[in-house]
Amino acid sequence: MCGRFTQSQSAATIAATFHLAAVPDLAPRYNIAPTQPIMAILATAEPAEPPQRQLRQLRWGLIPSWAKDMSMGSRLINARSETVAEKPAFRAAFRQRRCLIVADGFYEWQRLEKKKQPFYFRLQNQQPFAFAGLWEHWQTPEGDRLDSCTILTTQANALLSSIHDRMPVILPPESHDLWLDPTVREPEQLQPWLQPYAAEAMTAYPVSTKVNSPAYDHAECINSL
Repeated sequence: MCGRFTQSQSAATIAATFHLAAVPDLAPRYNIAPTQPIMAILATAEPAEPPQRQLRQLRWGLIPSWAKDMSMGSRLINARSETVAEKPAFRAAFRQRRCLIVADGFYEWQRLEKKKQPFYFRLQNQQPFAFAGLWEHWQTPEGDRLDSCTILTTQANALLSSIHDRMPVILPPESHDLWLDPTVREPEQLQPWLQPYAAEAMTAYPVSTKVNSPAYDHAECINSL
């Protein structure tokens, strides 16, 4: 699964990595937790080839359009890539509303005898990357629109497997245009990209248990012990 991640790179680096038209106004974040606002890249409404990109703020935890209240979102922070095309909460978004969730690392916890030890995972080159995401819009009882998202997961690679059996789907850059393209709706075109990321391209190390608190969002979170 993916329950915490980081987006600590500079706004200029993120703009360059994801080919954004302008440098966004972003502050580094070191401990992003479910139900918090996160940054994601969506295709613009205007058709273009390749799809043009816009950076949007979404609430982490997908709220289906048919949900009676927003509490469902806290249970849908992740979607299993193996079944996402069939699940009622995700299948429409999988076909029509995919996004790139901007990140540069994520946390997972190893169960020990007396505690859970957090580990930080990132790419060897320390560059930003994109989680495969889905987004949805929901209308509040007051008539306001709330856009939310979920992160797809897959089987853990060799680096993660001793700590957890799942990991977030990290999309390689060559898949980004296809993933964002709203005209691509067949699962057969998308599923090949929903694979464990290469373990040899990643690194991991233990970090402080201070990251256990969602309120603690400081650069110290990603310091190695």
